[in-house]
Amino acid sequence: MKKIGLLAAVLILAVSGICFADNFLLDDFEMAVSGGAEGTVDFGSGNGSSLQVTAATDIKNTGKQSLKAAYDAVSGGYMYIARGSGLDAKNATWTVKPSEIKWTDYSGISFYVYGTNSKAKIAFDVKDSGGELFRFITEDDTAGWKKVVVSFDKFIARDDWQPQDADKNGVIDFPVKSFQFEPLPVSKGTLYFDTVELIKK
Repeated sequence: MKKIGLLAAVLILAVSGICFADNFLLDDFEMAVSGGAEGTVDFGSGNGSSLQVTAATDIKNTGKQSLKAAYDAVSGGYMYIARGSGLDAKNATWTVKPSEIKWTDYSGISFYVYGTNSKAKIAFDVKDSGGELFRFITEDDTAGWKKVVVSFDKFIARDDWQPQDADKNGVIDFPVKSFQFEPLPVSKGTLYFDTVELIKK
C-alpha cells in the first residue's frame, strides 16, 4: 500500500507540472584541466596580473572536482577563465552545443564559488551570439561555498572592453556562447568554481 501511495503522489506532482530538476547543468568542470590552444579551459592574464588554473579534488561542490584559480590581480592588470564555444582553447567546450539549448526556457545562470570572505570582487561574463560581452559582479563575502544566481536581465554590456568583432548592440542575443570568471584588481588569493547551471523559468 505504501508503494502505491508513493506512486500516486509522484503521478500527481508530474501531472501538476512540478519538477525537482528543472535547472540545466551547463558545466561541472569534470575534465582534465589544461590550458593553451588544445586546452580544456581558456585562461590567461596580463599587465602584471598572474593566474594559475587547475582542478581541485579536495574542495568541490558537486562531482569529483572543481576548478581552482590561484591569482594575483594587480592594478591595471586583467585575467580570464572561460569555457564554451568560439574560444582560443578548442577543447574548452561545454558537453552540449549552445545552439542545442532551448534558451527561452531559462531565466538566468548560476554558479558556485568557494572563497575566504576576502571581499574581493569577481566578474562573471557571458558572451552572446554576436560576440558581445555582458558582465555581472559579485563579491567573495562567504568563507566556503556560495551560490550566485544571475537573471539574464541583470547582466550589463561591458563598457571597458569588447572584442573587436562584437556587434555591440547592448542586448544579449541568444544563444550564449561562453562564460568567464575574472577576479578583479586589486586582490590576491584562491577561488574555486563549480556547478554552472541555467535557471528554469
